[in-house]
Amino acid sequence: MPELPEVEAARRLLARTAVGRRIVAVRCVRDPIVFQGVSPARVRRALLGRRVIAARRHGKHLWLELDRRPWPCFHFGMAGGIEVRGRRRGRLVMEGRRAREGQWPPRFLKLLLVLGDGGEVAFRDARRLGRMRLRHDPPAEPPISLLGFDALRDLPPVRQLGALFGERAAPVKAVLLDQSFSAGVGNWIADEVLYQARIDPRRRAHTLTAAEIGRLRGRLRAVVATAVRVGADSDRFPAKWLFHRRWSKRLRSPMTVRGERIRYLTVGGRTTAWVAEVQR
Repeated sequence: MPELPEVEAARRLLARTAVGRRIVAVRCVRDPIVFQGVSPARVRRALLGRRVIAARRHGKHLWLELDRRPWPCFHFGMAGGIEVRGRRRGRLVMEGRRAREGQWPPRFLKLLLVLGDGGEVAFRDARRLGRMRLRHDPPAEPPISLLGFDALRDLPPVRQLGALFGERAAPVKAVLLDQSFSAGVGNWIADEVLYQARIDPRRRAHTLTAAEIGRLRGRLRAVVATAVRVGADSDRFPAKWLFHRRWSKRLRSPMTVRGERIRYLTVGGRTTAWVAEVQR
């Protein structure tokens, strides 16, 4: 699933290739699920002829500011994403070798925007779990208005973060995954942060000590910033990260690169990779 780093990479791509350009053609696939009942004609009317002013993001949600409202807002769901013609795209781990580079328009196309300089931007979604919405003021309207702090831009200081955790009795992994708490944190980020912070994912959030919250905050900041800095390219993630081995569930004895045994359990409804010898 695309998490904050992938969505931030898409935002930066759009900032480079779409901001300042005018949308001169729109191709919209009829899909009442992805577009939540909005017709292709309505989408075309909203976007055609508009100039892109900025590309914004909060958590896993991305939107374009245009020179007239409403604005298009995107959520990638499980397998969605933005592609720009002629630009190499990132490949999700779940896609494996099935991802087809160079095909245009991309498979599972939902929306194609042709820009005044000849560029083309596509929104694709293989599983139809993503969404494209039209909003007049995205940060002030659901679902974005219901989100918690952005894990890259708005990470609270230790004392404030401690107060937020202190209000929650759920397992800390489940709290991190709650988008109304920390927008943009998904399954692999939560596992990575808790592993590096040496915290058991089952720990009740309100039982964390100030020292543990300090470690957690530090690792959350570092993990998200590092993933964003390398453009969400997992091949460039630090070799010592749990990330590189957390999908080894099928192995008889999965290990981290440090030789620690990886165990699996379900927390907050999600499969969780953790290291019992390290995480307390």
